[in-house]
Amino acid sequence: MVRVAALGLAASLMLPLHATTAFALSEIKREELPAPVTPPKPADQSTPTENSVPMPDPVQKPQSGTTQQAPAGDQAPADQQSPAEDEMPADTTSPAMPHLDPEAPLPEIVYDLSRLPEPVARMRSLLVEAAKSGDIEKLRPLVGQGDAMPQLSFGDIEGDPVAFLKSLSGDSDGQEILAILEEVLNAGYVHLGEGTDEDLYVWPYFFGIPLDKLDPRQKVELFKIVTAGDYEDMKQYGAYVFYRLGITPEGRWAFFVAGD
Repeated sequence: MVRVAALGLAASLMLPLHATTAFALSEIKREELPAPVTPPKPADQSTPTENSVPMPDPVQKPQSGTTQQAPAGDQAPADQQSPAEDEMPADTTSPAMPHLDPEAPLPEIVYDLSRLPEPVARMRSLLVEAAKSGDIEKLRPLVGQGDAMPQLSFGDIEGDPVAFLKSLSGDSDGQEILAILEEVLNAGYVHLGEGTDEDLYVWPYFFGIPLDKLDPRQKVELFKIVTAGDYEDMKQYGAYVFYRLGITPEGRWAFFVAGD
């Protein structure tokens, strides 16, 4: 059973986590999560620990070094001012990002692989076989090229996609990321967006279920992939934000990402 260490404040898909203990599944590089929405802290308040996880912030705050606010009398007219950050539309178009409607009916959780369309079942089988081989190069034929490539990051990837996947792993050979991929595909799945342009089969099923609606048995299955500490951190987002994998009904590997 694969266990995952707590999500770190400095965690991102592009940078390694630094720890003094051995890597667990969640101790890997992942997408950097947005800054938390918190009240201003007093100047003498201690900084958060490295193991704390920030809350997602729908409003991106200006970074230090940006233009400071001018005195009221010197401000530019309203039609010349930059738009407020919270008025800028966020990119929420990726089907790999959580889109959970708490009022919507829960999707069916499926374990029966015989219910998968043949192209989907075949791609899943090839991915599991590649993961079990321990050789990350076995993924190369499945990654494809150009528009056929799966989404592996919420940012741009420069260079070889297999090398990028290898760089996400806590070990030098990419075997940790292969272990995560296999564990994810061994979980139950959900069929989302049926009949739409975002028709996908997604593993693990936690991606399509609000965390507060998981029953005790399902939480045991969740803890095969993440730790209880990770679960508590993810409750702040209300969604599963660790690795998930999607396959289209035509059998195309659509994404394999973590983050929110």
